[in-house]
Amino acid sequence: ENILISDLEIQPEVNTPETEYFKGTVTEILEEEQINYEDKSQTYQKLSVLVTNGDFKGEEVVVENGTINMSQEIIYELGDSVYLSYTRDQLGKSIFFITDFDRTEGLTILFVGFVLLTLLIGVKRGILSILALVISFVILFTFVLPQIQSGRDPVLIAILSSIFIIPVTFYLSHGFELKTTISIIGTFISLVITGILASLFVNITNLSGTASEEALFLQNVGGVVYNLKDLLLAGIIIGTMGVMDDVTVSQTSIVIQLHDLKKNISFGELFTRSIKVGKDHISSMVNTLVLVYTGASMPLLLLFMNNPRPIEELLSYELVATEIVRTLVGSIGLIIAVPITTALACYVVTHYKLKTNTAKQVSHEH
Repeated sequence: ENILISDLEIQPEVNTPETEYFKGTVTEILEEEQINYEDKSQTYQKLSVLVTNGDFKGEEVVVENGTINMSQEIIYELGDSVYLSYTRDQLGKSIFFITDFDRTEGLTILFVGFVLLTLLIGVKRGILSILALVISFVILFTFVLPQIQSGRDPVLIAILSSIFIIPVTFYLSHGFELKTTISIIGTFISLVITGILASLFVNITNLSGTASEEALFLQNVGGVVYNLKDLLLAGIIIGTMGVMDDVTVSQTSIVIQLHDLKKNISFGELFTRSIKVGKDHISSMVNTLVLVYTGASMPLLLLFMNNPRPIEELLSYELVATEIVRTLVGSIGLIIAVPITTALACYVVTHYKLKTNTAKQVSHEH
């Protein structure tokens, strides 16, 4: 028996015991036509969908798509994999509707391509980098997220996770070397300063952490009341930690290479030469970070184009101010990581290595 299903504009749903989710495949387009609404026309479809898992596996259901005026038209084709939501109304009648595409296949292909390229180009180092990535995800999904979900302080959890993630990922990705140890220490120092700045400016700008729909929706599920401001701070810390690896390791490598070229170089000269390279690194990294956030916020930026409100008012909206604080604090974290790590590396190589060389020379003379 075919079940008639009316689609809904995609909205966050509360996953109650009465709601179940299934996968399905569009097997037939029964009807397709244009329907006129107030100011536009929209495609209406009646689809036959084969449920491919769960209690309804193997059953065909009929789904209507485009029965209500939607802000974004979605058209399904034969063979499309989709997710179905199943509930019952007050009379006990089964209600199904399509919630979204099943994108598992495309995401899997993309991930496999990423792994293969990493292994092909990086070889041994690529294998260790993939292992470091897996460990990071394991820590995030088995420790960070469950702890926050259980009501623990998100900032504390973010700090504790960094204590495990940073050494493990750095040593696996870059080897058990002196430069890696220096980079880890520099990253920790820079991350602490970044966390302090994030906390300071989140409070100065009166951010509440409620800018995104996901944050508001989070308060309605699981029976846990989250501190959304601390959740925002934790996100900034973890996000900055993810990009600081490149800065600190690169600067440490530069210092060591310059010292190897000129063994008797002084701390001041080594720092000055290394920081010149670091300035170029700062420029490229900050520009990259800003462009990444801009690309992710493109729909939001487009809303500004024809908005009659003053620019200072638009920038003060929490949705916008949150991204500004996130971008600028993250950029500051990267900037300060350069002189901190450079100074630390210069001190180590000009004191530790010189002392070692002096000791070897004395031993040789004797």
